[in-house]
Amino acid sequence: MSDDLMNSPAPQEPEMAKTKEETDRKCPDCGGTMDFDPGTGGLSCPYCGHTEEIAAPKEQRAARELDFSQAEKTGNCNWGKAKKVVICKSCGAESVYDALEIANECPYCGSNQVMEEKDKDTLAPGGVCPFKLDKKQAGARFKNWLKHRWFCPKEAKEKARPEAFKGVYLPAWTFDSETSSRYRARYGIDRVIKTKDGARTETDWYSTNGTYREFIDDQVVFGSQRYDQALLNQIQPFDTAHNLEYKPEYVAGFAAERYSLGLKDAWEKAKDLISRRLRSNVEQKIYREKHADHVSQLHMDTSFSSITYKYLLLPVWISSFTYQGKVYHFMVNGQTGRVGGRTPVSWIKVTLTVLSVALFMALIYYLNNSVF
Repeated sequence: MSDDLMNSPAPQEPEMAKTKEETDRKCPDCGGTMDFDPGTGGLSCPYCGHTEEIAAPKEQRAARELDFSQAEKTGNCNWGKAKKVVICKSCGAESVYDALEIANECPYCGSNQVMEEKDKDTLAPGGVCPFKLDKKQAGARFKNWLKHRWFCPKEAKEKARPEAFKGVYLPAWTFDSETSSRYRARYGIDRVIKTKDGARTETDWYSTNGTYREFIDDQVVFGSQRYDQALLNQIQPFDTAHNLEYKPEYVAGFAAERYSLGLKDAWEKAKDLISRRLRSNVEQKIYREKHADHVSQLHMDTSFSSITYKYLLLPVWISSFTYQGKVYHFMVNGQTGRVGGRTPVSWIKVTLTVLSVALFMALIYYLNNSVF
């Protein structure tokens, strides 16, 4: 595949987030620092319950698409208020907190072996998908999900406490691109030949080629490498189209993971994901247009143009517990409530289930073959 960046739009620089004193909003009633409230979309004091709306421009804007070819010129490290990076000595996670926030526990593994890393730049996001579910709602979704995991040991279910969830913004890159794919393939059409012994199927093979074009909108690549893609896939999709232009107030009270997968590497991963999607779409195109029964030897050459990107923060409720020396992670999508995770397995329950099914099948066989 080749990248065609000649048709990229005029470069756009991200707007610098201005540092404002009001982003560190103090409660007018008790003086406590206010947090973002998923229920109201505003700020709420966790101490006395006072709420306030977040000042918004007359026209609410989403994160702007930035020119990928000019990415080296977009090193914005201003989050709108002082930040610090905290590293977990146990699992290695790097989280971004407000400078004055006390971080004494890792939101990923629960370890209290955390330490602050000073003077480290952290690229500011262009947009945020704010939390829609609060901790209580996330815990309820998780509890219902766990209830249907029959093979999970009872002791493990008791250790997985819904109230232990912590809200974290995961870093993500999204990419838009025009794509043009030249392809060639072979397709087969089956025909049935009647014989004196019955019938047999033969396949006639033909060659085809063509061009397939598709605009890719918001291909998501997580900037976190802490979790395998299978776990992240379980809680997708996120509604990235309805992101809000970054304001420090939206992340108040939450941790934001520092991205470990940079923009250029993320684009390489995005191209792979996009290529798989395009390959599937081209196969379906051949099946549909040629009325084919089979498609094989598909070869594609794809070019990308007008590539743009966004750096977003996606809302996730995270929890974990240790069972028999192994850490199990769980996630709840902070927008949709979709739950992801892998639970330990009780082999006693598995054995009992297998024996029950075998006994049932034996009984059915016996009844069907009994002579009355």
